[in-house]
Amino acid sequence: MPNVAVIYYSATGNVYKLAEAIAAGARDTGAQVRLLKAAETAPYDAIVRNQRWADHATATAAIPEATLADIEWADALIFGSPSRFGSVASQMKVLIDQTGGLWAQGKLAGKVASGFTSASTAHGGLETTITTLFNTFACWGCIIVPPGYADPIQMQQGNPFGASFVAKRGATPGELELTSARFQGRRVAEIAGKLHG
Repeated sequence: MPNVAVIYYSATGNVYKLAEAIAAGARDTGAQVRLLKAAETAPYDAIVRNQRWADHATATAAIPEATLADIEWADALIFGSPSRFGSVASQMKVLIDQTGGLWAQGKLAGKVASGFTSASTAHGGLETTITTLFNTFACWGCIIVPPGYADPIQMQQGNPFGASFVAKRGATPGELELTSARFQGRRVAEIAGKLHG
């Protein structure tokens, strides 16, 4: 069974909920799964000024922060980040920027990789945030595995690049988005199992 690392950053919890569903889908295949978060880099004052951000930070305090050892361990990497002006959050970028040593040693090449996201509007960067992750995965030499339209749920969810959610007015991911996320986790784990099994 492959090792799957679901690594996310989430300020108020939407990307976290997608990450949980992706991890569950990967576990359904028998994969070994680590659910990990990118380290918080925002100032404490900024976090406490947003009650949802502060509450989420407290609720997920026990989730381990991703390390380079986790990235090296994984046969499959599934990264999730909220969209920040059409790209990944700085917290995720900090983690990515630490991988130069692994990349230089060829330890990222051949891993299966996929991405997911959330934004506040339908055209707020869902696809560009995921394809920004794809740019990184291509440089690493990964095998990019999007969910595509490989399951009927994707015809309803509508984003072949990766699980995504539009977080309007404090909404949280519903069953449609979570089912799509579970499918993505299963698909990535199954393909990683075929390649690394």
